[in-house]
Amino acid sequence: MKFFHLSDLHIGLKLYNRDLAEDQAHIFRQIIQAARQEQPDAVVIAGDVYDRAVPSAEAVALFDRFLSQLHQAIPQGEILVISGNHDSAPRINLFRSVLQHQHIRMIGLPPQSPEETIASVTLTDTFGPVTFYLLPFVRPSMVSNLVGCEEDSSLNYEETLRRLIQRENIDFTQRNVLVSHQFYLPLGASAGDIPRMDSETVTVGNLDAVSSAILEPFDYAALGHIHKPMTVGDSRFRYCGTPLACSVSEAGQEKAILMVELGEKGSLQVTPLPLSPLRQVRQITGPLVQLLAQASEDFVSVTLTDPVDLDVFDTLDRLRDAFPNLLEVRRETQRETAYRDLSSQAPLDPFSLCQSFLGDLEQEEADLLREVVLEVEEDVP
Repeated sequence: MKFFHLSDLHIGLKLYNRDLAEDQAHIFRQIIQAARQEQPDAVVIAGDVYDRAVPSAEAVALFDRFLSQLHQAIPQGEILVISGNHDSAPRINLFRSVLQHQHIRMIGLPPQSPEETIASVTLTDTFGPVTFYLLPFVRPSMVSNLVGCEEDSSLNYEETLRRLIQRENIDFTQRNVLVSHQFYLPLGASAGDIPRMDSETVTVGNLDAVSSAILEPFDYAALGHIHKPMTVGDSRFRYCGTPLACSVSEAGQEKAILMVELGEKGSLQVTPLPLSPLRQVRQITGPLVQLLAQASEDFVSVTLTDPVDLDVFDTLDRLRDAFPNLLEVRRETQRETAYRDLSSQAPLDPFSLCQSFLGDLEQEEADLLREVVLEVEEDVP
């Protein structure tokens, strides 16, 4: 059984107000080409389809094109999508019963009633069945009537998920894949041990952390939520990361599709299929002159190391000319302000106060300042 593992598309995301629609479309074309070439039995998208709960019309149109072309590339393959914490669960759930007849499973909501179970899809290969359990992002309050949160208000994310999975009649002698969008921790690890990207949503106190012990019975866990590719204590449990850098903190990361191949029970092979961005996200550091020599169309975060102050407006103009997709400019050496204790001194008149703030002035500048101060004083009743 061969399937692609993707997550955290974040369609509609803006990087420092830079529109990424063109860059995301470029990545989607590579995913479609890879699917056409490899012909996976399924493509899994583990949550955060959109960057916000109410996506723009342009973001919806981009996802519509991606999904349509992906379906054309693998007409007999299953496309399995769950909602993440950035998505609107009801919107992802829309037309669920209609789309499943087109081999597209859009699962936005976890079970809502005692009669419902976690949505699942069973595919078959030469070694028998493989069941994919599609569990969207879950907060305890979303399933309180199913897992006893109403009786026990202290239930956390971990116990909620444990009880939700225990409700299922899963045959663990067969092969099973969990598709989930949560914050899972390796056994024995704390939330502080996991590197988080600037583009991720972090809860206060990491209340949403869940132990990976819950994943142990599964043959593979296709996870979403963490933006950096990583395993969760076991090579069977993986975050694939975002297909495109969503923040400067992801600069230099190798982005990829994870191609997962399940053989007989206990046999697993995971192969990253690299993705090449239209524009890299880069962090560059150095003196202004050296940085200007590295001009490019990439998304660039600049840190200037010049030891002296530079003309702010001239510097920005030159950097923007060299880097049309400039994200931010930082200074390694910040200007220091000399503070003086004036509490014991007599109050300064407005002109002297302005002059002390501005520092040394040329005579012409001082004369102009005096005129401005006098004009303001005359206008004050």
